[in-house]
Amino acid sequence: MITLINEAPKNIPAFKATGAVTKENYQTVVIPAIERLIARTDQINFLLYLDTDIAHFTAGAWFEDAMLGLKNLGKWHRAAIVIDSSTIISFTNAFSYIMPGEFKGFAKEKYDDAILWVSQ
Repeated sequence: MITLINEAPKNIPAFKATGAVTKENYQTVVIPAIERLIARTDQINFLLYLDTDIAHFTAGAWFEDAMLGLKNLGKWHRAAIVIDSSTIISFTNAFSYIMPGEFKGFAKEKYDDAILWVSQ
């Protein structure tokens, strides 16, 4: 499941993933929030707090995630992934080399730093 983190600054759609993450989560929560942000700012600042293993993302969720990224390729500004996995943090950091925008991974105890970084 993906839910909005309501305490995040207004220029950041911030999400928390728990348990199983499905295609429907992207279609009903993530995509509408990103579309509203693009309509307001014409760029994407994004935070995803992963409180679930990435193995719990369904194939449909991965597909929707990829399509969201590709559809808005030139609009990415900053994206933060918050997780306690050094592998995912390293992968996220490397993603900046192949995608427009900046992507950065943060450990869970650095959540406040992630919010600050992605909101700039």
